[in-house]
Amino acid sequence: MTALSWKTPELTVGQLAERSGVAPSALRFYERNELIHSRRTSGNQRRYARDTLRRVAFIRASQRVGISLEKIRAVLALLPENRTPNRQDWARLSECWRHDLNERIAQLEELRDDLSDCIGCGCLSLELCGLANPRDRAAERGPGPVRLNHV
Repeated sequence: MTALSWKTPELTVGQLAERSGVAPSALRFYERNELIHSRRTSGNQRRYARDTLRRVAFIRASQRVGISLEKIRAVLALLPENRTPNRQDWARLSECWRHDLNERIAQLEELRDDLSDCIGCGCLSLELCGLANPRDRAAERGPGPVRLNHV
């Protein structure tokens, strides 16, 4: 464990990994994908500003709720001069994801309900099962190569 003072202006990749709980390879991946930034020393070693810890925490919290790195990068780009998000930023930026999260919650609830119905009936009928054959609209048009007839 590396001694780290609150006065240390910059962190090495190892120190950032240790403090954030994120593997160095993931930190390098975040950097390649422009989620975090570092400067290079004359020896070509990465050095991260201390506030990168908060930025990594923001990324990890966003990922935990299922937000893609692409969407995280997009909202981080809304911050002036790539600064680290603060409490007010989190509230504002997370609002960008509310609609997507609500849609996913609805999809998961529907999947849960379909699974409960399937377990309850036990049929696993490929023709009728809402889980094995969800929203089969082609079946409503009758048997045969329905898709090929409408090309």
